[in-house]
Amino acid sequence: MDQAEVLLIGGRAGVGKTTVGWEVSTRLRAARVAHCVIEGDMMGQVHPAPEGDPRRRIAERNLTALWTNYAELGYRRLVYTHTVSVLAENEGMFRRAMGADIRIVRVVLTASDATARERLTGRERGSELEHEVEGSARKARILDEQMPADTMRVVTDGRAVVDIAREVVAATGWLPGATG
Repeated sequence: MDQAEVLLIGGRAGVGKTTVGWEVSTRLRAARVAHCVIEGDMMGQVHPAPEGDPRRRIAERNLTALWTNYAELGYRRLVYTHTVSVLAENEGMFRRAMGADIRIVRVVLTASDATARERLTGRERGSELEHEVEGSARKARILDEQMPADTMRVVTDGRAVVDIAREVVAATGWLPGATG
């Protein structure tokens, strides 16, 4: 396989992107499918952002550096989790970092406001809870309005992570005998 492929897992804060991403990786490892995982939230975590170099550009530079390393080792599949990674405006970043002919699979995880708040309450231990809850609702609206038509929507409310990951992996076609 020469063509690089990326599974973008997006969704509002508290929807379970990171947890599902790691479970997707677990399923792929069990099937001996070579891949790498990048948690997109970590790609631009600097403060303050260097003048003239917004966090989005830093994230792209870091993605490019990591992907270059993975590709040199022969990896061609990437699982990437980040809130708005599925949006069309971010496609260019992946094409510049991974190659213009990459295959992109977009999955957005969804959860109700109540589920997202409950998960965020269990996760946030500092002063950021209300900020995260408000941001989560705002990002859910942006995703609903702007995600491309080819984005697969997966509901996470009341579902086991293994079941969600099974559905997400099936969308990739990366498992032997699976279609995507």
